[in-house]
Amino acid sequence: MSTSEIVFLDRATLPNHHFNFRFPHRVSAYPRTNPDEVIHRIANATVVVSNKVQLDAQAIHNSPNLRLIAVPATGLDHIDLEAAQQYGVEIRNVHGYGNDAVAEHTLMLMLALMRQLPAYQRDVAAGLWEKSPYFCYKGAPIRDLNGKTLGIFGRGGIGQAVAYRAQAFGMKILWGEHKNATQIRPGYTPFRQVLQEADIISLHCPLNDQTRNMIGEEELKAMKPQAILINVGRGGLVAEQALVAALKYGQLAGAGVDVLSQEPPVNGNSLLRTHLPNLIVTPHIAWGSKDAIKRIVVMLEDNINNFMIGKTE
Repeated sequence: MSTSEIVFLDRATLPNHHFNFRFPHRVSAYPRTNPDEVIHRIANATVVVSNKVQLDAQAIHNSPNLRLIAVPATGLDHIDLEAAQQYGVEIRNVHGYGNDAVAEHTLMLMLALMRQLPAYQRDVAAGLWEKSPYFCYKGAPIRDLNGKTLGIFGRGGIGQAVAYRAQAFGMKILWGEHKNATQIRPGYTPFRQVLQEADIISLHCPLNDQTRNMIGEEELKAMKPQAILINVGRGGLVAEQALVAALKYGQLAGAGVDVLSQEPPVNGNSLLRTHLPNLIVTPHIAWGSKDAIKRIVVMLEDNINNFMIGKTE
């Protein structure tokens, strides 16, 4: 068997794990890769490992030996899928590694916003409890999850893990149908009905042409004034300027986001500049528990080994 070239384009996004590839190989591992470096770095690659580095049609076209793109994540929106298919390049990502981690992060955001954790942290830090004439300090209104309706868009492993946990809190689940669906699947609720009825909406769908900006100004206005929006899917699912306006003008009670339209937000982002007490932004880390990261590297290693030695998934 000839020696295969394995190129890691953003090795620094993975832990310091010793990969055991069971076939003749050489590894080139770059901590990060700029867009103008991709073509040169993968020119002779047999396997490319890319977490978030863009692989467009030109890069794939200029890599004649490329057989596999291995993604240590679930999302594939950074890869030109049509070009990969055209040139016979297989793509293997990792599935289910972060279902529990992302679901727990989602519930954390829900609880923090419903129970006004950011607002109370701010008030305690400002000394308002110390000045209270009573044993407690009552500021922002607190709400329970019990009895509330949760609308979920995306019924994959993460969405189901969120639903399982939410039901333990006594929540009613609505599975949202696609935005422009002509038919409603059994067990699903029409898109606009979910917007109108849900107390909390949580997004767990992939980013593509059909889902980009699925929640914009019109959709935010259709939601309950006391509703909360959670996005741990992809930043492009929500129109960020419209979300800022909805939070500022009381169209929405709160929002928790773990993803932005550009990551990292080197050019700034409207959600980062608002400093609103009813907005929580975390740095795309919902997936990043130690347990989930361990599963990622094991699954990535298995995907590459199984492909290169001819095993099926």
